[in-house]
Amino acid sequence: MAKYWYCVKHSRVEEGEGICPPIDRLGPYGSREEAEQALQKAEQRNQDWEQDPDWKDVEGGPGTGGVSWTGQG
Repeated sequence: MAKYWYCVKHSRVEEGEGICPPIDRLGPYGSREEAEQALQKAEQRNQDWEQDPDWKDVEGGPGTGGVSWTGQG
């Protein structure tokens, strides 16, 4: 099965040899169509995370610019 990646540096779907390094890509995805939706999926996950009260159980926790999610700075 082919693996597809979304390169955030070049704003394109990549597959096969010579793809960008892991720091610049999202994935893998099972289809080109899934990879094309990578940024929308990431944005939706971010919104879901920001609205999840369990992620804000530590004052100054994630999404508030405070300490890390571990509560240790």
